[in-house]
Amino acid sequence: MKKFIIAIVFIIIFTICLNGCVPGDGKNDTNNPAGFWWGIWHGIIVWISFIIQLFTGGEYTIYEAFNTGWAYNLGFLLGISSSVGGISIGGVRLGSRKNCDN
Repeated sequence: MKKFIIAIVFIIIFTICLNGCVPGDGKNDTNNPAGFWWGIWHGIIVWISFIIQLFTGGEYTIYEAFNTGWAYNLGFLLGISSSVGGISIGGVRLGSRKNCDN
């Protein structure tokens, strides 16, 4: 039980620290748009951004409105596919290995 409480506290602190890195936090504007690397980062933390958006009433978003265009979109696509796609591919491989052993 003690390890579970420590894990929950760690997750809460980690989420609060990431709050400064989520899209729509006011760092970017028309003079300073988010680029390719911010797109990758925002794609990787898309689920954390979504959860933060739910609890802040839409103050933050999962996608930066002030971006450089195709470069940000490409980064966002690569980031989201690495965070979401990597999980599903790993699950498929694990499932196929179990079936091969039987």
